[in-house]
Amino acid sequence: KFIMEDCGGIPGGRKLKAVIPGGSSVYIVPAADIIGKNVKMDYEGLVAAGSMVGSGGFMVMDDTVDIFESTKNLIEFYKHESCGWCTPCREGTDWLVKIFKRIARGEGRPEDAQLILDLCDNIEGKSFCPLGDAAAWPIQSAIKKFPEDFRKHLMPLAQSEMVTV
Repeated sequence: KFIMEDCGGIPGGRKLKAVIPGGSSVYIVPAADIIGKNVKMDYEGLVAAGSMVGSGGFMVMDDTVDIFESTKNLIEFYKHESCGWCTPCREGTDWLVKIFKRIARGEGRPEDAQLILDLCDNIEGKSFCPLGDAAAWPIQSAIKKFPEDFRKHLMPLAQSEMVTV
């Protein structure tokens, strides 16, 4: 109801793909987890949907959005925002940006998804302030909830070339 009625729906007749209901610092929620489920935009409702209130911002993504690209933008933002004081946050966000950029150049490897998740695990809960958690959570959920958006970047040759025997 909030997206479709209160906010006017998705422009251009596009379909809802996902939302980040608490600003950029919370878990991404796929459309299938909220459409037709009467999810309330409060603490309990968002936790039940697999996310949280966060800063109260609300990001809506339609079916044209590449979750990999969105997540790449988020980690670049968090790297920029890191003060550099904590090693997990400073080094972790830097390495995540390097990996995402390498993948975006078409040099992704199948094991990169697990490498990204491992890096996020080494940031989450180990930073002095919540910025480390905020950087890790949307990335972790994006890989787990939208593996197909990552797969097409991790193995670009497998996606673009058909080998006939």
